[in-house]
Amino acid sequence: MNDIDKLCIRADRLLDHLEKLLPPAQPDPDWETAFAFRWCKQGHYSYMRAIVHPHQITLDALAGIDEQKQRIDQNTRQFVQGFSANNVLLTGARGTGKSSLIKAVLGQYAKDGLRLIEVEKHHLIDLHDIVEKIYQRPERFILFCDDLSFETDEPGYKALKVVLDGSISAVSDNVLIYATSNRRHMVPEFMRDNLDTRHSDGEVHPSEAIEEKISLSERFGLWVSFYPFDQETYLQIVRTWLSHFGMSEMTAAARTEALQWALQRGSRSGRVAWQFARDLAGRERSALHPHPEPS
Repeated sequence: MNDIDKLCIRADRLLDHLEKLLPPAQPDPDWETAFAFRWCKQGHYSYMRAIVHPHQITLDALAGIDEQKQRIDQNTRQFVQGFSANNVLLTGARGTGKSSLIKAVLGQYAKDGLRLIEVEKHHLIDLHDIVEKIYQRPERFILFCDDLSFETDEPGYKALKVVLDGSISAVSDNVLIYATSNRRHMVPEFMRDNLDTRHSDGEVHPSEAIEEKISLSERFGLWVSFYPFDQETYLQIVRTWLSHFGMSEMTAAARTEALQWALQRGSRSGRVAWQFARDLAGRERSALHPHPEPS
């Protein structure tokens, strides 16, 4: 056996060893039976994974955001019907239903071919790969980016800008991006950014730093804002969730508890209302069954 043959044998053994270290190939998900997915990465390998038990919520369960529901529902309906629709940025107070609303419209239109792919912020650099993977599919896809905020010059920030608007290749018409953020412009805004603002003939010309920071949000065609709830709206949401958990009415004692619960958390939000209703319903049922039933 000559040196070349020995080298080939050693190379084959090395390749066999490397193949064992690589993650197994992931088959394409079943787009017809699952309707929610997550883009995953394992090392340098990326794949789409179906979410077996997605969080399901109905539009009727979301109280206090009727105008926001109408706008998101209308945009999504247009999209599912094959008509023109916009990428959406949902911004505002925490816990007011931004993410829940996106999950709710998925449940509303999944039977009509709507699918949702959750993309985490540090995976946004793969957006082009995700779009390439689904552009010939007959379903309609929402790429869901939750709770976005960026630091300056993050790669995901630029990747999202390019996909929204500005790439030489057009995004497939079966894809929209729905993103949520507590910040309208999704990036920190500092006082020093205003130092370069110019005034000319009575006009204000923002600095390049400010222009750059608002350029991402401007690429979303539809902005939907969410605001903190007043006391009565908060209590109405509590009533809605108490009904969801099987409690027929809210007593005066429960009303007082609900307000104290919100005060302790410093927020009157839908999330806080849900947490209170869940706690109260659990306590009420536990009181009716003080001892665990034997298994």
